[in-house]
Amino acid sequence: MVIGAQWKHAGKQDSAARRGLVFGKLAKEISVAARLGDPSPENNARLRAAIEAARKASVPRDTIDRAIKKGAGLTGDDVHYELVTYEGFAPHKVPLIVECLTDNKNRTASEIRVCFRKEGQLGAIGSVAWMFDRVGVIEASNPTAGIDSEAAAIEAGAQDVEALEESEVESGHVGARFYTEPTDLDLVNKALTEGGWSVSKSELSYRAKSFVELAPDARKEVEDFLGNIDDMGDVHRVYAGIK
Repeated sequence: MVIGAQWKHAGKQDSAARRGLVFGKLAKEISVAARLGDPSPENNARLRAAIEAARKASVPRDTIDRAIKKGAGLTGDDVHYELVTYEGFAPHKVPLIVECLTDNKNRTASEIRVCFRKEGQLGAIGSVAWMFDRVGVIEASNPTAGIDSEAAAIEAGAQDVEALEESEVESGHVGARFYTEPTDLDLVNKALTEGGWSVSKSELSYRAKSFVELAPDARKEVEDFLGNIDDMGDVHRVYAGIK
């Protein structure tokens, strides 16, 4: 599936190698959330959402607990991840922002350059960011049948809302993606939680202002390129200007 805010792999994530990659990225996000905020999920919205996402992906509890302790500095591991952002174009001039969480910026930069050199075009900082809005994004579900996500968005103070696909939500639940001003992310998260919504993602994100229209063959080429980037262990989020 491809969406305007964050690109995601299409199809089932059922191979052992793919699961291991996904588990590693989710564990890294948990560690970073625990390091930058309170290591208690009750007091840390980002950590709470990261744990919920990990649980939805069937990450083992031991892996989640170890990631929290690692981020809180309780394991003796002196590993700190930095957020590094790259901008450029996928094939067919699709604008692209790639966020990486890395403990070795030189390694990550080298891998990114190799990946872009094959089919894309790596740009300078600011060359693509103007094509995206910086937003807060919250993905949440609610077990109440027929609940109005648009009304919930207005009440919570979100700027926009769109429905999640059925495959992204537990059966019988209503799922929605809420967009906020960056400074309102935590407030909207809290309001939705108090309104009975279960938040699985809560983070700052990029949302494309416009989208490149592609023929099926071209779209497949772009998706393959995005998939190769997303398969890099240091890549945290991929944002592309296609729906």
